[in-house]
Amino acid sequence: MKVSCIIPAYNEEKTIASIIDTVKRVNEVNEIIVVSDGSTDATAIVAKQAGAKVIELQENMGKGAAVKIGIENAKNDIVMLLDADLIGLNEQHVLDLLLPVLNDEADMTVGIFVNGRLTTDLAQKIAPFLSGQRVLKKHIFYNIDNIEFTKYGIEVALTRYLRKNNFRVKNVELPDLTHIMKEEKLGFKEGFKARMKMYRDIIKTLKM
Repeated sequence: MKVSCIIPAYNEEKTIASIIDTVKRVNEVNEIIVVSDGSTDATAIVAKQAGAKVIELQENMGKGAAVKIGIENAKNDIVMLLDADLIGLNEQHVLDLLLPVLNDEADMTVGIFVNGRLTTDLAQKIAPFLSGQRVLKKHIFYNIDNIEFTKYGIEVALTRYLRKNNFRVKNVELPDLTHIMKEEKLGFKEGFKARMKMYRDIIKTLKM
C-alpha cells in the first residue's frame, strides 16, 4: 500500500522544502500534496520546485478546509498529515508514523515530539491531541461532519471522532523533532494573537 502526504501550509517558504525532501526519500509515500492556504510568500513556488503537487487557495480558508481539499485530491487510501513548519524531520519519523497504519496495527497514529525543544515537547505532552503529525485511513476522514469548518480545531475533531467510535489510535514518539512557534514566526504580539485564534478554533470545535 502507498501513502499520500498532505501538507497544509500558510506562508512557510522557509521550511517547506526540507519537509518535502525528507518525505520524498520514503518509498512508502508516492504522492506529496502541499495545499498553500492563501499564502502570500513563495510557499507554492518553493513546494513545486521541491517536487510536490501544489494546490493554491486564493484566500486563507483555515487548516481544516486545506486538509480536506488535500485529502479530496489524494489518490491513495492512506494519508499522512504533516505540519509545514517542522524542524528536524527525518525518514525514521515518517516511517514510525506510517508503519502502524500500513501494518493494520492502528487506524490512526499521532506523532508526539520528544527531546526536541522544551516548549514544544511540553505542549504536546500536555495536549497530544493537538499534534498535526498523523497518519490515517482516508475513509475515516469523510465520516466527520463539517470538518472543513474546524480550522485549527481539526486535530481535536479527528481525535474526538476516533476515540468516540472506538478506532485504534496509537501515539508515536518523534525524537528530536520540533516546529517553529507562532511567536517566532510573527513576533511576540502577532504570534500571541495567532495563538489565541488557534485556541478559539479549538474551543469552537469542542462545542460542535
